[in-house]
Amino acid sequence: MALPLAIGRFNKRVTNKVMVHLVGHGSFAEIEHVGRRSGRTFRNPVNAFRDGDRVTFALTYGPRVDWLRNTRAAGGCRLRLGRELLTLGPPVDLPEDVGRSRVPALARVVLGLASVHEFVEMPVLASEPVSPR
Repeated sequence: MALPLAIGRFNKRVTNKVMVHLVGHGSFAEIEHVGRRSGRTFRNPVNAFRDGDRVTFALTYGPRVDWLRNTRAAGGCRLRLGRELLTLGPPVDLPEDVGRSRVPALARVVLGLASVHEFVEMPVLASEPVSPR
């Protein structure tokens, strides 16, 4: 069971404004996606786990979050992770056991406690350095 949408709405209005300051540290990242209807560019803080040429995301609010729906519609997105700006390809759903195996041990424990069972992976198509904020 993913986190309740009410928590997601609160995080969107309050917590995300704090979380953007953690982008670039550890697994804290900022995903940049284009609205499928509005065409506007949006940025959201996420936790992303890179392993070589792929990035894994735990879907803490489930698969119907706007950033994922927009990314699926566009066939990809960009992600600021650490000191890199990554261009990512289309998301691929992962079985729970595969998704869990691709995140660090501590994150696995936290995600288990939060009852997160859904994961996606995106291929890294390009990477460019960015300066820290």
